[in-house]
Amino acid sequence: MLPKPLWITNFKNYEQATGENAVRLAKIHEQVAKETGASIAIAVSPLDIYRVSQAVSIPVFSQHTDLADYGKFTGHILPQLIKKSGGVGTLINHSEKRIDPEILKNTLALAQKSSLIRVVCAENPDEVEIFAEYDPDFIAFEPPELIGSTGASVSSENPESIAESVAKSRGIPVLVGAGINSVQDVKTALELGAQGFLVATAIVKAENPAKKLREFVEAF
Repeated sequence: MLPKPLWITNFKNYEQATGENAVRLAKIHEQVAKETGASIAIAVSPLDIYRVSQAVSIPVFSQHTDLADYGKFTGHILPQLIKKSGGVGTLINHSEKRIDPEILKNTLALAQKSSLIRVVCAENPDEVEIFAEYDPDFIAFEPPELIGSTGASVSSENPESIAESVAKSRGIPVLVGAGINSVQDVKTALELGAQGFLVATAIVKAENPAKKLREFVEAF
């Protein structure tokens, strides 16, 4: 298991964070991790896992995995291939890639067989409670209406939902996302019991990603 508090930057499919740009941004994260000693990981496009994992030593996650094993599954993302490509874990059920709860449950079980660290995403505290029963390694709580926000965050707009999610997580570490923009957002979430963060826009689209990331993780 990765040390906590854990910071994961989701590169999504932003132009600034795909292809060779993904390698560049990954190296920035690696450097900040070395300088600060913080636990930092990145979630990249499945197409970039191999090139990124070859370039850096920090943990690399896939942004998604499918419920598929070896065989006739053209176009599917196999958890075994994530592992073989250098990935250590995967996001599952991100709000931009939602899957049916029963498929989610089985996907988590299959990913576990490949020894992947599984971060399941939940949109509200009730989902946190449901998904905790599936025994993932982390639950990322991200209200979808705040994802990508640059002026509001779950920490500032609905902090009680963070505390509620932590209470319903059955002891599974909760990562917080959705509009995390400031050091105070980080501090508030940690005070409410969060054990890490899943953030995209605030880092990927920052004018100086290294400076912004350093500010966040130094708040740990």
